[in-house]
Amino acid sequence: MTRLIVAAGGGGDAVAAAMLHAALYGDEGQAVILTYAWDRLLIDPLPGPRRAADFTGLERLTAAVWTVPAQARPIAPAGSTLPRLAAELPHTFALLDPYQGAEGLTHQLEDLVSHLEPESIDLLDVGGDILARGDEPTLKSPLADALALAACCQVNAPVRLLVAGPGLDGELLPEDVGDVLGPVVHTFTAGDAAAISSVLEWHPSEATALLAATALGVRGTCEIRDAGLPVPLTDESPTLHEVDLDDAVNRNQLARAIMATAHLDEAEAYSREICGYSEIDYERNKALWLKEQQPPKLDPAAIWAQLKQFEAEARARGVTHTTFRRVTEALNLGGSQRGELRDLMISARPERYAAPLWQIV
Repeated sequence: MTRLIVAAGGGGDAVAAAMLHAALYGDEGQAVILTYAWDRLLIDPLPGPRRAADFTGLERLTAAVWTVPAQARPIAPAGSTLPRLAAELPHTFALLDPYQGAEGLTHQLEDLVSHLEPESIDLLDVGGDILARGDEPTLKSPLADALALAACCQVNAPVRLLVAGPGLDGELLPEDVGDVLGPVVHTFTAGDAAAISSVLEWHPSEATALLAATALGVRGTCEIRDAGLPVPLTDESPTLHEVDLDDAVNRNQLARAIMATAHLDEAEAYSREICGYSEIDYERNKALWLKEQQPPKLDPAAIWAQLKQFEAEARARGVTHTTFRRVTEALNLGGSQRGELRDLMISARPERYAAPLWQIV
């Protein structure tokens, strides 16, 4: 029995797919998780998603789809979390390549469905920005989700759309999508989070980290991303909702517009037209800025004074928790220093580690 889970936004959605499988399907073997190789710049300094040509060691699953096994490696300077995920999680990670637009993604998905004949197909999004209209002022990264949605609604097979942790990505408020969210399929528990706990020790995803933290009982307000977005952690946060696929497409203007795109740059152009920007443009600009920066050496003595000031200001904003990515960027450190900073903070203040978040007291 094979379950196919499409990680709508790549990155942390692929990790959440493993948590979803543990929660809904238990010991039914492994899933095939179809995902972009599209990581944060602190992992992959190149903007946009990676394609098969950006890796060595991929294995062909079908004529149109490659898998990313543990021994695969991104070709420098590219980076990817997928090989390590393949090494640590009991699932097969297959590569979504959006460079041929929504038409190319649809072809990949159809090819995979024909080959696997899966028991079920789930399209998973953490946070709910896949339900965005496109004009929301807080929306930051609509393109990846819209491409996945456009492909899934065109494939000749039943696809169930699932939204986990409404609002946890900081892009839309739960009330922004409440009118289209369907019934609660599951509320994630500590046992479900255990399936990905070791991965979240190193993976930079924030939305999936918040999903796991709330499944473990963490409540409060968490500050995320370089912009310091405040995200409420409530009893609704660890819920998983089913959403009617047609309702999502009718709501998502960008997904409707890009249905027939045959190139990623076409889809980007529609994103600029409908949403006013492309998230890949943001990554291009940030990558250039980061290239010019020389992050300071991590000085433990200086870090504690800076952290104390950051925490005092965060408390004044009503923040109770934050992510290690947020702290790293707030202290003007480089993405590669995130792990070192995290280890330093936890070793010195283990009682403040509300896994996988940092508690501000």
